[in-house]
Amino acid sequence: MPPRRGRAAHRRDPAQKSPHDRVYLSEGADRVTHTLWLYRAKRIRRIIISGGSGSLREVAHTEAQDIATLLRLAGVPSQDILLEERSRNTRENALYTKQLLAQHPDIKTLVLVTSAFHQRRALGCFAKVGLYPTSFPVDFRTEDRGPRSITYWLPDAAALGRWSHLLHELLGYVTYKVLGYI
Repeated sequence: MPPRRGRAAHRRDPAQKSPHDRVYLSEGADRVTHTLWLYRAKRIRRIIISGGSGSLREVAHTEAQDIATLLRLAGVPSQDILLEERSRNTRENALYTKQLLAQHPDIKTLVLVTSAFHQRRALGCFAKVGLYPTSFPVDFRTEDRGPRSITYWLPDAAALGRWSHLLHELLGYVTYKVLGYI
């Protein structure tokens, strides 16, 4: 069938998808899948999703809303999902989670699921506000290269990404320490 001309040709077919109707987890997928596993294994009874947008512009959905949508699609009942949508950084995650928990006195224990490289700073922020969750690190950034061969000495573009993560976390930790957030 030939393409339509005129105004009707510019209408989007409702069956087509756009990048804006998806949830992109990128490196955060491990956190979501492990949280879902903990929930299904009955190791946790409720899920607190902490994360605003971090954007200076208004956004259609916060990170917490997007992840909650995925968890509901995976079968987690809405009443077992609590959202903290104001935070823009790790310190605010801890502060606003504490405020949220004040509204839910039935929640006595916490499990903090976050990337392994970020766990130390996150636990420090939570401890600073008086919360002491059990640590459940995920998203480990390690690799098993096996015996060192000639390829060990060759430059690796992925190493730049690992260094970027390392430097971000080190600078974040030092900054948070200096500012008294941990």
